[in-house]
Amino acid sequence: MTRIIVTGLIAQHYTLAGVSWDYMQYCIGLHQMGYDVYYIEDSGEWPYNFDGGPNGDDWVEKDCVKNISYLRSLFDRYGMQDRWSYFFPLRSEWYGMSDEKRREVICTADLLINVSGTLEKPEKYTSVKRLAYIDSDPGFTQVKIKLNHTEFTNRITAHHCHFSFGECIPDHLQDERLHWKPTRTPIVLSEWPVNQPYEEKYTTVMNWTSYKPMKFAGKSYHQKDIEFIRFIELKRKLKKVCLEVALSKLQHHNWQTALPDHFAGDGGLAQLTFSTPADMLTHYGWKVVDPSGVCANPDSYRDYIIQSKGEWSVAKGGYANAKPGWFSCRSACYLAAGRPVIVQDTGFDKVIPTGEGIFTFNTTEEALQQILEVEANYGFHAKRARELAEEYFDASKVLQQLITTAMES
Repeated sequence: MTRIIVTGLIAQHYTLAGVSWDYMQYCIGLHQMGYDVYYIEDSGEWPYNFDGGPNGDDWVEKDCVKNISYLRSLFDRYGMQDRWSYFFPLRSEWYGMSDEKRREVICTADLLINVSGTLEKPEKYTSVKRLAYIDSDPGFTQVKIKLNHTEFTNRITAHHCHFSFGECIPDHLQDERLHWKPTRTPIVLSEWPVNQPYEEKYTTVMNWTSYKPMKFAGKSYHQKDIEFIRFIELKRKLKKVCLEVALSKLQHHNWQTALPDHFAGDGGLAQLTFSTPADMLTHYGWKVVDPSGVCANPDSYRDYIIQSKGEWSVAKGGYANAKPGWFSCRSACYLAAGRPVIVQDTGFDKVIPTGEGIFTFNTTEEALQQILEVEANYGFHAKRARELAEEYFDASKVLQQLITTAMES
């Protein structure tokens, strides 16, 4: 039986349920397919203390009880007890599998799938026959390589084969040392029931920023902040349609992009002062909710998606500008639940059909028309959404193609 290791950040981000689904669907899918699958979290990242600790400014968690309890409960739930390991860097301690079992798994594994490059030191896993790197952040990943982020690049080149959610990475971002093979997020369809009741609202789950913006070859590789502002007037044009955003309260002001000059006109956005992005969105008519209240765990996250009528979302500026063909893991979950997806154009229409169940936009007017089309023909587009998930994101198809390519390349 083929033995496979999956990496991730499930325990590290135990309060971010979407992140859990991103990695767990690899593990669940491989387990259902009959592979001998194990999960190892060895990122070198320290756990967060989300309340700032006793002094309000201590963001390092001194123990990992919550992290490993969460990880254990997930793997127990899916019948994968004793198939996980978590490294706590502050004390250099391993949890989960015994040291003996973990070493035996690593020494005998046929394939390691390093999802999102979460391994701190892939060179520690060279006894595995094949190391596969999964780039889940196309455009940003390639720009970092172009900008000579040496340590980052070395971690990638330590792998035998390289896959990317960017199925259409442009030539100017390619590197002769790497051959990026296309892959997609795997969705375990049995976890996403269809034909469930929904509320009259289009939703998404997002961070305003995730890390600092970059520039390369005259293009900006920024976050969702500026992209959302480009479409902020959309809600005022759709007075009878609810647009809801589950937006994290945790903000990093030093990661935000400066407003472009054209926002300064007509008494506009640049002249207004808002204490938080949520306040700004609310001012323009958007409904904003706290994800820690509506989708804090895998079940409530799934319920939030299922109870939505569909998704409307912008993309990170880097995806919108580079057009690498990236498609969101979150959006794939909406499709699996039979919920139409209306998202900013990132170039994925070259490999995934749009216009039925999935729609893309580049302007506010296009976004408006796509929502009205879904409203007018909802049953048809909901049905097509699930069909597209089955055709393009079914875990059994995506993972088998990934394994076959990884072992042969």
